[in-house]
Amino acid sequence: MTTRRKFLRLSLLGSAGVLANRKSVAAAPAKDNTVNKEPIVISTWNFGKEANSAAWEVLAKKGRALDAVEAGVKVPEADPNNQSVGYGGLPDRDGRVTLDACIMDEKYGCGSVMCLEHVTHAISVARLVMEKTPHVVLAGDGALQFALEQGFKKENLLTPESEQKWKEWLKTSKYEPQVNVENQLYHTMPGGKDNHDTIGMIAQDASGNMSGACTTSGMAYKMHGRVGDSPIIGAGLYVDNEVGAATSTGVGEEVIRIVGSHLVVELMRQGLKPEAACKAAVERIISRNPEQAKKVQVGFLAMNKKGEYGAYALQSGFTYAVRSGKEEKIYDAKSIY
Repeated sequence: MTTRRKFLRLSLLGSAGVLANRKSVAAAPAKDNTVNKEPIVISTWNFGKEANSAAWEVLAKKGRALDAVEAGVKVPEADPNNQSVGYGGLPDRDGRVTLDACIMDEKYGCGSVMCLEHVTHAISVARLVMEKTPHVVLAGDGALQFALEQGFKKENLLTPESEQKWKEWLKTSKYEPQVNVENQLYHTMPGGKDNHDTIGMIAQDASGNMSGACTTSGMAYKMHGRVGDSPIIGAGLYVDNEVGAATSTGVGEEVIRIVGSHLVVELMRQGLKPEAACKAAVERIISRNPEQAKKVQVGFLAMNKKGEYGAYALQSGFTYAVRSGKEEKIYDAKSIY
């Protein structure tokens, strides 16, 4: 039975606890809510420079970051000379070009397509999945059906150049991806040595809002139906408008295993700068399988709400492009190896 004296003693202890908790909260460092209001766009690899230019045309007119990233990544999607993205992408082992893409806005809205065939601008289909369906992901024939219903034209994505490379690969049927082939001249790469990759893009507009996009034709000569990290929200791309955004590049299986882009954003939430957060994610991959990590490439690119950006990779050679009112430049990312 609780006596009046015991009740008063417990009440006083409880009050003291509340006061102590308030003091500890007050003593905690204030959260930095600084938000950049100067438009900026960043993207993976050297070919991100041209993509950034298209995105910048939107941002410079005080356009929305979501519109900017869509416009930006559509540039490499339509480039037949870029054999890792969109039209002209290298096919799977069956000779079929399948595309993966995702997009994410400032309100956690997101859309994705996987194994999409016959449509160049996979990123635009992904956006419509976000805006016109209750779903996040559409795949394969379902993604194509949806695209055609939305007015996209069915086309052949396999260019003569990519088809010839595939036929050369068939002579050996040996998949040996090279690190950082994205920045090499594709016509210098012999069959079986062609790699894969993606373009990931993050933008912040004049309102301080952030969006991101990621699109790829995936691994060259992959098994039909294979999906990497690029179209997976949280792996190839993640945007949290309160914190920042991240995207990834390289061997997607390694990124998926650690939910890489989401990890980078959460590390920024904990206070790490973009470069440090990217490095920590790369180190997570190494800790899982150190020997495998020496053989593959994975890179992360991130930007926080202050407009600060950074990147880190497993291997040297990963580059990223930046465009803002102050600069237009390609940077070499730091790496572990």
